[in-house]
Amino acid sequence: MFDNLRVPVIVAPMAGGPSTPELVAAAAGAGGFGFLAGGYLKADALAAQIGKTRELTGEAFGVNLFVSGTESTVDTAAYRARLAAEAKRYGVEPGEPSWDDDNYPAKLDTVVAQRIPVVSFTFGIPSAEAVARLHEAGSQVVVTVTTPEEAVRAATAGADGLCVQGFEAGAHRGLLTDDPELPAGGELYGLLALLRLVQASVDLPLVAAGGLVHGADVAAVLTAGAVAAQLGTAFLRADEAGTNPTYQRALADGGRATAFTRAFSGRPARGLVNRFLTEHSAAAPAAYPQINNATKPIRAAANKAGDPEALSLWAGQTYPLAGSGPAADIFARLADEARAAVRRAHSRFS
Repeated sequence: MFDNLRVPVIVAPMAGGPSTPELVAAAAGAGGFGFLAGGYLKADALAAQIGKTRELTGEAFGVNLFVSGTESTVDTAAYRARLAAEAKRYGVEPGEPSWDDDNYPAKLDTVVAQRIPVVSFTFGIPSAEAVARLHEAGSQVVVTVTTPEEAVRAATAGADGLCVQGFEAGAHRGLLTDDPELPAGGELYGLLALLRLVQASVDLPLVAAGGLVHGADVAAVLTAGAVAAQLGTAFLRADEAGTNPTYQRALADGGRATAFTRAFSGRPARGLVNRFLTEHSAAAPAAYPQINNATKPIRAAANKAGDPEALSLWAGQTYPLAGSGPAADIFARLADEARAAVRRAHSRFS
């Protein structure tokens, strides 16, 4: 899996806008690999993105899906009431904290019908039936994991590979279960430690993700046993990314710490610290996607107003070191830096 990449770098799926067919096609053209983000999309919108990507490149690419979980029983009424003041600030009403399955069954049908080469899953493990359907369609299955125990579960379910996500990663944690009794970050493992522990637990190809923005980071995880490095934050400001301008400005300005929060979606995610995160994290219940639906109108209004203080500014811990420009240039820089890092490391042992 991913052994044939000229540059062993994967552009992570980034739901909500940053992932685009243009970015995925640029990754393929640069010798890497890219994922479309199926999260939050309807099945027809995902099919349209798949079609557009195939118009732009004849190379292989992947699609990521959020696995729908069971509806949380946590009471969300108090948090929605808390959001009323936020909504009033932006001249909107809070959304309803309703549960939905993110159109998962229909999107699973779509990727099977489209015979996508690699389908990755976040927030859960696809059923044995789903894995069998994907294998029959010629797809390989990758499951995102954050602990050795999750890795064993994914391997047992028939995954062909794992995306191993360290706590350094930006955006939503790939936790298979969000325990409301745990802190918003869940059980935390750094990427290198997690790679080592997962390698000792399962015999599957591993893709490393979490805080990787430099070619030396890519070299480090390959040396540690990963078959490829998956980078998201490093491509948020790529020319081909669909990251909104307010979000991009906050990333470029730097100066903010990152932290885990459930405040925006009800599920742990790492983002830039802003007013909304600071004021609401402690009160946010573990209820995804209910909280995500409740805050959606507020986030949309803040974005329209160009106000980063109520946006979910997802980013990894190393975001200040990420650059901008064409994706091809970012790939070329990463490859040059990785080769230089390998040469330096080799010289230390020669």
